[in-house]
Amino acid sequence: MVQARGIMLRENVKTIGHMIRLYTNKNSTLNGTDYPEGSNSSDYLIQTTTYLPENFTYSPNLPCPEKLPYMRGFLNVNVSEVSFDEIHQLFSKDLDIEPGGHWRPKDCKPRWKVAVLIPFRNRHEHLPIFFLHLIPMLQKQRLEFAFYVIEQMGTQPFNRAMLFNVGFKEAMKDSGWDCIIFHDVDHLPENDRNYYGCGEMPRHFAAKLDKYMYILPYKEFFGGVSGLTVEQFRKINGFPNAFWGWGGEDDDLWNRVHYAGYNVTRPEGDLGKYKSIPHHHRGEVQFLGRQDTSILKQWKISNTIFSFWKLPTRESRFCVILFGLCLSLLCFFMYLSNKEYSGFTALDLQVCQLRGLKWP
Repeated sequence: MVQARGIMLRENVKTIGHMIRLYTNKNSTLNGTDYPEGSNSSDYLIQTTTYLPENFTYSPNLPCPEKLPYMRGFLNVNVSEVSFDEIHQLFSKDLDIEPGGHWRPKDCKPRWKVAVLIPFRNRHEHLPIFFLHLIPMLQKQRLEFAFYVIEQMGTQPFNRAMLFNVGFKEAMKDSGWDCIIFHDVDHLPENDRNYYGCGEMPRHFAAKLDKYMYILPYKEFFGGVSGLTVEQFRKINGFPNAFWGWGGEDDDLWNRVHYAGYNVTRPEGDLGKYKSIPHHHRGEVQFLGRQDTSILKQWKISNTIFSFWKLPTRESRFCVILFGLCLSLLCFFMYLSNKEYSGFTALDLQVCQLRGLKWP
């Protein structure tokens, strides 16, 4: 069982580098990837199935291929700040984006309907950068997708896991998604061949982070970006709601995944490289608890979202925000009511007015 090892990681690169070197030397037989032990990861940049040529003809009646012509590999990741107005100018001519930010390919049938859930608080400068990189990549991959930004209000310690649980519940009301991506807003993929579809086993996409020197910190690391089918997420009973403060919930999720009989898969070679937008946890509470040794008995009933979850209230200081590139592809925030959910009944008028939007 993982004892919340992720909470011991720090932003200091030198400290991280030292920890990684110690771990690598101690666990030299564990590479934590899909490629065999003792292999050179660069060998696996050549895929067993080649990517399709640019003159490939799609068929609207057939499933979209997973290895498409426009998936070129390494991306030029730019973490410089960008405004929502610039996002609007860039994507305003894309008429295929539906109200609510929902996009689907028209030239083939998407293999996966993907809901991307993003836990959020006080990262407004990161959102435009995130969408600038993720929207084109998911379109290249011919996935049907939409983004859900779930914001925690107030000053209580951040509860990333609970935000994911709320986002899952609300996303499933919105559409019949079959693949759920749990995505930190500050993680940007460096390779568009890191396919954001799900599989028979839960997927850990962000296997190699630049802030960890592109080395898996430890075998059970499951943080940053992960993906599960709806069936898998329900079987493991979602994220644990008990983790207030940053850190620990991903390790618990790893335990739940394995207790449910699954294994975690990761991208091959360098496909799982990610760049992190710099930020600090200054002023944020770190989860310092240790997981109970009886977790095997508790995970099916403790802090579940499917039996006990209640919608946000004023006392809990939570609101759910669904972010959509609506119509004009501008920033559109829709809040859940603090009293009871009856559709999108409350709206941040200041944001709406700033963006020139009207209540639909």
